Amino acid sequence: MLHANAALTPRQRLRLAKLVVEEDWPKVRAAEFFGVAWKTADRWAERYRLLGKAGMVDRSSRPHTSPGKTDAARTKRIVSLRLRKRWGAVRLAAETGVAPSTAGAVLRRCGLSRLSRLERRERQVVRYEHAAPGDLLHADVKKLGNIPAGGGWRFLGRERGNVNRHLDGGRARSRHHDPLIGHGFIHVILDDHSRLAYAEIHDDELGITATAVLRRAVAWFADRGVITRRVLTDNGGCYRSRHWATACAELGITPKRTRPYRPQTNGKVERFNRTMTSEWAFVEMFTSEADRRAAFPAWLHAYNHHRPHTGIGGHPPISRLTNLPGQYS
Repeated sequence: MLHANAALTPRQRLRLAKLVVEEDWPKVRAAEFFGVAWKTADRWAERYRLLGKAGMVDRSSRPHTSPGKTDAARTKRIVSLRLRKRWGAVRLAAETGVAPSTAGAVLRRCGLSRLSRLERRERQVVRYEHAAPGDLLHADVKKLGNIPAGGGWRFLGRERGNVNRHLDGGRARSRHHDPLIGHGFIHVILDDHSRLAYAEIHDDELGITATAVLRRAVAWFADRGVITRRVLTDNGGCYRSRHWATACAELGITPKRTRPYRPQTNGKVERFNRTMTSEWAFVEMFTSEADRRAAFPAWLHAYNHHRPHTGIGGHPPISRLTNLPGQYS
């Protein structure tokens, strides 16, 4: 490709070079004739002497060597960490001892700058949905750190959030016990067909607690015309307890558990947990855990009755329960 600022085309370069080399024109005179510097005329004449007509084309501006280029061993390590850890340029730079710009350049050179290019596409994702409400319920427990009085680190920053947590912890010790210091456990029961959700917040994830939630959830679904047949859980201790097995037997429910290290099998409730945390738990600044928990019932109602769900055609979950009076109230 001809350089954008080139004064001579390859054909004109050839004419100039022949005048100098073959007709013995002075380089200054040839340069004046073609309107270029004498150094330009000298360059094309010398290239013609060495290479002939082939020397009249532009050469690549790429350097013959790149002494500042990241060495092969470090490049290999950056690529390996990117593929295994999915780290960004800043984290890769800190781990490999290069500048973030260097790590980014390596990723671009190797075609790994976008995470979407790292996803495996050879496997087809198999999605399923049970035909009727109650055919399968998904159960899970989502653990969240409680918000200290004054607010947490997500909105105030880690320094101020840690101060609030320390002060809250001191008050809890002075009162011997405060259930809102530490963690909260949201026990979720989700219907596979409709995505209708029942959830309660507790201060533990014991088997007896999960079992009590299951009993109330089954009754709650039954009030809405849904008869529970099976329930799917992960391999958490509360779901392997005798309390859970006994409750399932008494309720006539078949308990099922996912394969170990396969959370995607329980993916619908895992997706609900993500929605719950982003749209309720972390959507605004709560100045205490009590305030956040007080906002939960209203959010859950909105999720079930009003929020469009993309997995069921943009309709709210309650719409999949037919002949239910007042389902949009």
